[in-house]
Amino acid sequence: MKKYTLALSLCLLFSLVAFAQDSKVFDQMTLQSKILNMERKYAIYLPPGYETSQRAYPVLYLLHGAGDDQTGWVQFGEVQYIADKAILEGKSTAMIIVMPDANTSKRGYFNDVYNEWRYEDFFFEELMPEVEKKYRIKSEKKYRAIAGLSMGGGGTFFYAMHRPDLFSSACPLSAALRSSTFEEFKQGLPTNKTEVKNTDSLQGYYDRHSALRQIELNDLAAMKSVKWYFDCGDDDFLYEGNSMVHIAMKKKDIPHEFRIRDGAHNWTYWRTSLPEVLSFVSDTFRQK
Repeated sequence: MKKYTLALSLCLLFSLVAFAQDSKVFDQMTLQSKILNMERKYAIYLPPGYETSQRAYPVLYLLHGAGDDQTGWVQFGEVQYIADKAILEGKSTAMIIVMPDANTSKRGYFNDVYNEWRYEDFFFEELMPEVEKKYRIKSEKKYRAIAGLSMGGGGTFFYAMHRPDLFSSACPLSAALRSSTFEEFKQGLPTNKTEVKNTDSLQGYYDRHSALRQIELNDLAAMKSVKWYFDCGDDDFLYEGNSMVHIAMKKKDIPHEFRIRDGAHNWTYWRTSLPEVLSFVSDTFRQK
């Protein structure tokens, strides 16, 4: 029995190695942004069979956290190995994974208070159209998902809230979803090196970037049109904000999956999250 188990394990390992050689990851891809007036980088995972087929694939936008860049999920998240394994085992459908860089010049996935730095506009108006034209991507809501960790988990939540027409599923992991009040938000602007020129736009900006306000204000049917999957470690310092979002969505009867597992705010945790994310978003990609 032991010999049989060993042989089976070796067979799976060799199959995975051969399978992995067929997938490709490029982590220094670039595009010129007119909105940001600079060149931006992104990484991309092309699944096994992409280069020899003519088919179009669903897409997952996978966002990194603060301090990382587009190589974070490649280097530390082991995205190629994890995605290859999930596809080989039938837990994930073959998909393209796009990993943008949100850590150049200024950090973060959003426009700033006065729309002088417009990263969110860049993402939707330049990055998405560029990659979905350049690669064989199915550009429909049903076949588009978004996920990310920490800062990228916050980006995932708000992108899906702001544009529920574009994403079939959203998976915020250890998401930066702090529940600061409007007054706390205003007091924190100088700390974030934001010069307060006028206060007219601050309430609208706060509402757009407060997780609880988004749940309170946004169209209920639109929020329900996205399949939600939250995952946060029980020792994570962002546990409270994620839990409050879970409670607020429960009160609104917004269907979602909410996972609290043993772990902290680190790559050890997120590497175990990714297979579940791939499985979850694949459910929306598959025909039922």
